Amino acid sequence: MTSYAFTVDAGLRDLPAADHLLRTLAAELALPEGVFGCTHLVRDDRPRVAVSLTLPSEPLLRTALERLTGAGLEVTPGTPDDLGRAVLFPGAGALTGTLTVADLLSDSAIDRVTVLGSPDEPAPDTRLVTRDHVRPQWTPSGELVLTAMPAAGDALVPFEVPDPTPCCADH
Repeated sequence: MTSYAFTVDAGLRDLPAADHLLRTLAAELALPEGVFGCTHLVRDDRPRVAVSLTLPSEPLLRTALERLTGAGLEVTPGTPDDLGRAVLFPGAGALTGTLTVADLLSDSAIDRVTVLGSPDEPAPDTRLVTRDHVRPQWTPSGELVLTAMPAAGDALVPFEVPDPTPCCADH
């Protein structure tokens, strides 16, 4: 299947702002459920977070590029790397509340779940408390993998927390 990707670099400095931009772009462009929207850390002389969108058709790509460049956004073809952190992906909207690992894998584009500190993958009936914030990562082998960590009650939670405390917030 052919896909069509582009990157928007709005000079963002943090992941929550990039997540918000992806959701805003998806809504404004009326993108279908099957798109992938990822964040990418750009590590150069001006560190920032860029976002990429991968669309299912060339006409949708052309329309999106016309609207975004018309709005003055910096848009480049392709993605900055193959290791993006997925915010938008098939099934993402259904990953709320508590569900089993088996449900997560069958209802979304996520290929696998790993657990910090464990060499084994969790059992399919293991409960995952999503906290309504599931951000899997693309791997070099092309898998979309959610990293989780143990939580109370023999459950798991995604490693990334929804509202992280900024570094040095109490200083």
